[in-house]
Amino acid sequence: MGIRTRFTELAGIEHPIVQGGMMWVGRAELAAAVSNAGGLGIVTALTQPTPDDLRREIERCRALTDKPFGVNLTILPSVSPPPYAEYRRAIIDSGIRIVETAGYKPQEHVDEFKSHGVKVIHKCTAVRHALSAERMGVDAISIDGFECAGHPGEDDIPGLILIPAAADQVKIPMIASGGFGDGRGLAAALALGAEGINMGTRFCATVEAPIHDKVKQLLVANDERATNLIFRAFRNTGRVAKNSVSDEVVELGSRPNAVFEDVRSLVSGAKGRTALETGDVDAGLIWAGQVQGLIHDIPTCDELIARIVREAEAIIRGRLAGLVAEPEMV
Repeated sequence: MGIRTRFTELAGIEHPIVQGGMMWVGRAELAAAVSNAGGLGIVTALTQPTPDDLRREIERCRALTDKPFGVNLTILPSVSPPPYAEYRRAIIDSGIRIVETAGYKPQEHVDEFKSHGVKVIHKCTAVRHALSAERMGVDAISIDGFECAGHPGEDDIPGLILIPAAADQVKIPMIASGGFGDGRGLAAALALGAEGINMGTRFCATVEAPIHDKVKQLLVANDERATNLIFRAFRNTGRVAKNSVSDEVVELGSRPNAVFEDVRSLVSGAKGRTALETGDVDAGLIWAGQVQGLIHDIPTCDELIARIVREAEAIIRGRLAGLVAEPEMV
């Protein structure tokens, strides 16, 4: 039993299911719960205010699991960027063997991680970006379809096209992100050419996710239409849960000659953190994907991963196999 892929071999995990790095959510308790359940948990580096805090969070995760887990380092263009090199050093010094990178010009970070034997999964929203990352020397690609929470890029290509389009060209292992939340999604991702799935929003609606229960209940109550695309006019599109804040951001951003300053006060990370931690779901942006329409409960990570694998195996062994007609004997 079990689903083995090149990605499970690469990461040394039991099931081809990854918890994506999420700001304010990717903490030790969630990452450890996912890893203990046989997936790959991810601690989000920049959720920690300093590199030393990240070192402590990694140690906290190690105290909670003896299974492999990774760290996410997202590189974003910024007027006053965080000390990325120091965070990178904290990751390397802590003996982390798997890193999820995302964002802007990662070559320097990829080179440094690789020189210390760290395996790098790079998140991409387009085939051309995936091929660039492959040439850069990363070990695996996380290909992110338009359905996803976060930043889906500007091409608007859903996973049903993007995953096989990438699989046709990318030679290294690839996991699929955006819209995954159950066993049907895992089976579909494997059929489309991926070697596993990456889930963010779905892991927010688990017992161990370190966010307020009212936010988890919002994800359960919302359907697949309950997201907003923000920052379109600024060519930095983001998909978030629909609430009064994101409605206002969409309205302001769609006005003629809109500039980012028009929405800056509404979209601060601090306000989003307040929403997640206090349960005031209109305090700030809540990043969530269209997969909300497939979320109907708040299980433990162990229950969720076991269910997804069980469902996927049943589809692969049962329903799909049963659809293949045997040739008639003449």
